[in-house]
Formats: sequence, C-alpha cells, structure tokens
Amino acid sequence: MSELWAPPAGATEPVVSAFARAAGLPGASYDALWRWSVEDTTGFWGAVADFCAIAWDTPPDAVTDGAPMPGTRWFPGGRLNYAAQVFRTPRTGLAVVGHDETGAAGSLTWAELEAQVTALAATLARLGVGKGDRVVGYLPDRPEAIVAFLAAVSLGAVWAGCGTDLSADAAGARLGQLSPTCLIAASGHHHRGRWIDRTADAAALRKSLPELRATVLVGDGHVTDETTLGWAQAIAGTERTQPLPVAADHPLWVLFTSGTTGPSKGVVHGHAGVVVEHCKNLGLHQDVRPGDQYFCYTTLNWMMWNLRVGALLRGATVHCYDGAPTPRALWQVAEQGQLTHLVVSPGYLGATRAAGLHPAADFALGALRVVTCTGSVLTAELHSWAAEQLGPEVLVGSSTGGTDVVSAFAGSVPTVPIRAGEIAVRCLGVNLQAWSPAAEPLVDEVGELVVVASLPTMPLGFWNDPDGSRYRAAYFEDFPGVWRHGDWITVSDRGSVVVHGRSDATLNRNGIRMGSADICQAAEDLPEVAEALVVGIEEPGGGYWMPMFVTLAGGRDLDNDLAATVQAAVRDRVSPRHVPDEVIQAPGIPHTRTGKKLEVPVKNILIGRTGAVQRDAVDEPELLSFYQRVGEDRRRTRGGSR
Repeated sequence: MSELWAPPAGATEPVVSAFARAAGLPGASYDALWRWSVEDTTGFWGAVADFCAIAWDTPPDAVTDGAPMPGTRWFPGGRLNYAAQVFRTPRTGLAVVGHDETGAAGSLTWAELEAQVTALAATLARLGVGKGDRVVGYLPDRPEAIVAFLAAVSLGAVWAGCGTDLSADAAGARLGQLSPTCLIAASGHHHRGRWIDRTADAAALRKSLPELRATVLVGDGHVTDETTLGWAQAIAGTERTQPLPVAADHPLWVLFTSGTTGPSKGVVHGHAGVVVEHCKNLGLHQDVRPGDQYFCYTTLNWMMWNLRVGALLRGATVHCYDGAPTPRALWQVAEQGQLTHLVVSPGYLGATRAAGLHPAADFALGALRVVTCTGSVLTAELHSWAAEQLGPEVLVGSSTGGTDVVSAFAGSVPTVPIRAGEIAVRCLGVNLQAWSPAAEPLVDEVGELVVVASLPTMPLGFWNDPDGSRYRAAYFEDFPGVWRHGDWITVSDRGSVVVHGRSDATLNRNGIRMGSADICQAAEDLPEVAEALVVGIEEPGGGYWMPMFVTLAGGRDLDNDLAATVQAAVRDRVSPRHVPDEVIQAPGIPHTRTGKKLEVPVKNILIGRTGAVQRDAVDEPELLSFYQRVGEDRRRTRGGSR
C-alpha cells in the first residue's frame, strides 16, 4: 500500500519519543517500544503512570495484582480521582470551547471550569449525592456536559450519559438500569438549523427514574418543582468541594453497549485505568500536548465523548459541537477553533468529498497537525483522498477500539509512516493479534481481533452482573482467558492493522454506533409492522447503506406513506441519525432455529458473501434468496460488486 505520510525531518520531538527517553529507551524504534510494552507489562504501565504525573493521593502497591485476565486488578492500593488529575496543574487560557449551529455556545477558561465543577459538586452533595451514587446526564455535546461529568465523579459518584438525540424511551432503557440519584437534563439541541425541543422527553425520562432525589435542568422551557434546580442556580453557589480520593478501581462511569441483540449492557470502568490509558492514548499516540486544541465529533452516546474529555488530562483545550455534522460544519469548527487535532468518521470524510469541498483550500486549517478517522473502516481510496486534500504536514490516520475499553487497540503514532487503508500500529501496551478459529496467531491473513493480555481499561465488569457471567460470555467464551472483540482484522508483518468490519450486527452510521434492537423496536411498535430487521453495509468509496426490511400485518403492501411512517418512528423514538436509508418489504425475516434474527448472515448475503450462511441453521432458508436478489440489485445499481 502506498505511503501517505512520513514523520517530517526536523519536527518537534513527539511525545512518544520523550516518553521512550524517560523510560530509558532513547531512540528505540516503535516496534522495539511496542514489544517492550507487551512483554514487560509492569515496567511499561508503571512508566506511563510516572510520565503522565498521575496525581495519586495514595500510591499503589503494584501495577497489577498479577491475576490473569479477566480478573486482573490494576494499581491495587492506589487512591486518586479523575477530576483531581484534570486540575492537578494550574493552567491559563481556555479549557472547554463550545460551538453550535448558531455560534452562541459558551466557553470556559480553566479557572471557570474548575469553579463551575466545584460549585456544582457542592450543590450535588447538598442534594444528597455521595460516593457510589449514580449521576446521569441527558445532554447535547456542550460544555455543561463536561462540567456535570467532572462534578459528579469528583464526589466519587458514578457518571453515565445519553445524548438528547435519543428519545426518552431509548435513554431510559439505558440510564434506568443504574437507579440514578440525580439527573442533569437539557431542554434540547440543534440539528440542521432547527432547535429540537426535548423538554417533554426530559420530563418523561425523569418520571421513568423513580429513585431520583434531584434534577438539574439546563436551558429554558422545563417544568420545574421543588426537587429541581436550574443550571445557573446549581453552579452559582460559593461553597466549594475538593475531589474525593477513591480506590483505583472505584467505578468512574458506565458506558452502554449498542444493544444489538437486546437491552444495552452497562460497561463499568475505573478511575485509575482510565486516567492512565487516556494519558497514554492521547499523549503517546495522538501527540496531544498542553495548549493543543482537540475536537472529536461525538455525542454522549459514544465512547469518543469520554475519550475526548480525556484531552483535559493532557492540558489541551477540548472543543464541543451541538449540531449536525453537515459537510462544512466540522471544518468550520476546525477553522474557528484553530484545531490541532480533529477526529471524524469515514462517513464524514465521504460526505465532504461528495459535497465537492477541499478542506485545506476552503478553510483556514494551518494549525491542524493530526486528523484521526474512527467509528468504521477507512478505505484506502478515501484515506488517500483525505491525505491529498490536507497535505503532507497533516498526519491522517485511523484507529480501532471500542466502548468496551473506551480507547483504541490500534492507531497511529507520529514516528511511524501512514499507508493508505491501514491502521499504522498496534497501540503500546496492547498485545493485539489476529487469530484463526484454532487460536493460532496469523500474520498477513484475516483473523479474529483478540487481545491476549489485560489492559487497564478492560471493564471492571457489567452493571447488574454480580457473578461476572455476562461479562465473561461477551468476550472470553470463544477463547478462554483471551479477549475476543468481534472484528475481522489482518495484522501485517510490519505490525500495521487492516480492519475488515464487525463480526456482529452493530450499526455504525457517521461513526456513531447503534444497535439494531432499538431501531427495530420503533418500527415494530407500529400496528402495520409485524417484524423488522435493519443492517448496515460498508460500501466502496466510504459509503454506508442502512436498509430496513419489514414484514407487514394483515396482508398489507408497503407504500410511500407507510415507509415514511416507519422512518419517522425511528427518528422520533430513537435517533434522527439512525433513520434507515430505505424501507423494503420482505416476504419474511429469517431467524435461527431458536428464534434469533439473522442480522449478520443477512448482511453477509447482501454484500455477496452467500457462503457465510449455514442454511440448515435457518428456520426458513428459502427466504435467503430474496435477500440475495436485493444485494445483487444494490451492487448492480452502484456499478460494481463489493
């Protein structure tokens, strides 16, 4: 594959090189550094913690307790707080910059951020929020969400958030699992020039959470009572609190899986693991430095929101955006914010190209150093286009990771060349391999993405999974003692990685991941729809096709009005970002013989992998020919096969 970018001669020393020198490996190649990081786990992660100046209240007794995965405990005996790490060093300038479609979003200096966080924490404490309680947010991507998160975790409370692009039902299905003590909810968000009022959803969500003691409301239009506070009131007090030191593995937040096969699972991560991993990922791999300007388009539904907040740990300014990712919008954020780092999805790059935009020519991007593409597979063609558009001064890379570890398994690093369609390196500390079904490591062959040694941000467990059985079944059932992630990958002999797509049915539109269960439920709640199945197809050139197949009740035929009704139901009940591209009437939905919808096999059939489906495992195998014809018609219409 062609080389798109190489480390420039005479450039400022990358953070990863400074780390290697501090760790006693000056001048080491990346390959040597990676091998050390996976062979000497204690030495490597201890060096990362030292290099990032972790603000321990009580230093840990060891890096790990020596237990094998998945039972490894990281930094046992240590005490710290994520919020204390953010504010450990006095800083000047802006900490958080808000952008929205109106240009009216606010910004906070470091002093203002700390003042709001400590004031809100004191308010929450006065309302009865304490260590171990759950504080949940129903918020757009604005500075208030970052303040709310930091205030909650500074008290030792556990944070979880959903974006206001989710309906009350979809948000409640996630947040309600936690029996939260406090809800922080906004009145709406911006989308394509419109204000989307969510006051009714916020009220409905509040009613669905019976153990709430208090609610803090952001924005106008809410109906309030004696147990609610407005945002201005909640951050206006003069009382202040200091972050509470908690155990290294004290729960920091709960992130939710996409809900592909049922209700979303709550994934729990701890304070120390997240602090150390995010300092490593953002510092050593993304080369984020104090004073940098960092932005990733995301919502609170996606782990990238959590990773992006981690740029505060590096002393960078974090940018937020409340609005739709139209082809010009995110480049305008990059220009206005003089971003040094921009994280977008392949879908966004494809939309930029389709709109005829030329980012470096059409926008003032002189400060930009790193563009990272994540959320789905970045094709070689689109990768080459983006690198050509942005020029040799900008590292255009890609990464792969997940909600499960709230970070990346593989990504870029500023000391290794970037090649089209490849993820440049396996991340430091991540013993990632491609395995055959017989558990044999593969090189230059497609295999399952596995991680064979524990990582600091592997989950503490799933919420409401006291014996850990659901957690073990999710990742360790196929290869006992080894993490199987659910991606098909190739690891080259150079250590680069190519991702070939998910081996499950998670939908990835515009880099925002969503399971099919919520989307199908919205359609199936309509009286006309008997059953629905939705899949997402990565197409050549960076496209993404998301059809929904429906069977109808009462012998009805699908017409334009009913198709629009189905799409509106998904938009209103779930998310406008996951409305199906088209609704197709099907003669039936195929299932396994135990009744599970065949989402992955249908996806494989639609892209031409008919041999991937075992017909004898299907309840009505004659249905498969219908999906095969739909796939063939789609590929013919687009002018070629996959």
